[in-house]
Parts: sequence; structure tokens; C-alpha cells
Amino acid sequence: MTERLDIPSKTLLRKGFLRSFVRWLVIGVVLVWSLAALILLASRWIDPPTTAVHMQRRLQSWIHHTAYHERYKFIPLSQISPDLQHAVISAEDARFYQHHGFDWDQIQIAAEDDLEGGRTRGASTITQQLVKNLFFGTGRSILRKGAEFTLVPVAELVLGKRRILEIYLNVVEWGPGIYGADSACRYYDGTAARSVGREQAARLAAILPAPLKRRPERMNRYSALILERMRQVGW
Repeated sequence: MTERLDIPSKTLLRKGFLRSFVRWLVIGVVLVWSLAALILLASRWIDPPTTAVHMQRRLQSWIHHTAYHERYKFIPLSQISPDLQHAVISAEDARFYQHHGFDWDQIQIAAEDDLEGGRTRGASTITQQLVKNLFFGTGRSILRKGAEFTLVPVAELVLGKRRILEIYLNVVEWGPGIYGADSACRYYDGTAARSVGREQAARLAAILPAPLKRRPERMNRYSALILERMRQVGW
């Protein structure tokens, strides 16, 4: 008789533990999301000292015992050549100034490419890439995408297009240990970001999809395509 009474008691304990676990898990998720939203709000005025990608690369170099030298200098958007700004937008997110964080046309095209047996282009906007750089690193997962989906509208709301572009151009990875437009221009072209020319700007933008594998001097075809996109827009 006692054993029969113990069985419902154990079941109730398990259910109570499960409810408590779920409750604290939800609270934890909400707190982490709120912290990320506050960081985005603070980034309206404060330049990010580092990002998840920066920390990921440092950790990888430590794990693999490889040399790592970080080049990262945050500069105002006014000190970045308009040609480089336009080249990056043309290469990464042509409708940057038209959408509100998500380019649904490109998402539809990417989905159709998947259904046809192979994606030929990405669909992430500059805002999405900025959120990923700041908080999630280069890893891919459904959970990361879900969190990114909720933070992108926050970034658009609290930062605005100009600040989003400014932060992105300063924190994006441009090569091994190379972050930001100024570091990239000085490393690859020996010049400041404000002085980079139109053709070199297109070559720098061309390596962004795979910055650890590509080199500007090898980007002849893709840089020519970026220059043509810029010309079509009137840049």
C-alpha cells in the first residue's frame, strides 16, 4: 500500500522539477535576450570594444596553439571612403536602405535555390550579419537563427541605418585577425580607409563572404561585378 502511494508522489516531484526547470530556463533566456537588447541600445553611443567573432578567433588560436595578432581600430563612418561603403553595400546587401532588417525578396530567392538543389547566394542582410558578429560568432544553428530573428528588429529600431553600417564596417572580419575597414585598408593596401580607391574598395568588399580564404588581388571577376552594381545604382 505504501509503495503505491509513493509512486504518485514521485510523479508529482518529477512534474514539479520539470515545471521549475522550464520556468528558470525561460527566465534565463529572457534575461540573456534583454542583455543583448541593452547592448544594442548602448551601441548607439558606445563603440563595441570586441565582438563574438573576435573572441571566437582568439579562443580558436589558443586551442590550436597558433599565433594570433588582432588588428582592430574603430573609426567614424565619415572617415571611411564612400566608395568602400557603397562597395560593401553592393556586395553584401543591395537593398540595405530599403528593407527593415530582413530582405524578404532575397530570402524567397534563397529558398527557391534550396528547393532546386543548391543555394547560389546568401540572404542575410547587413543588419543580420552585424547581430551575428556581435553576439553569435560564425556558428550556425536553428537556435542562433531564432535569437538573431528577434534581435534584428531591435537593432534597426535603436541604431538606425547609418550607425548599423558604421558598426558593421568597423567590426566585420576582413582576414586573419583583421577587423574593420581601417585595419583592412592599411593591411591590404597600405592606406587609410578614407583614401581607398574605387577598384580596391570593390576588391575588399569581394572577400567579405570568406575573409579567411580570399585575397583582394584574386577577386578580379567578383570585384568587377560589384563595380557594375555600383554603377547601376549611380555610385
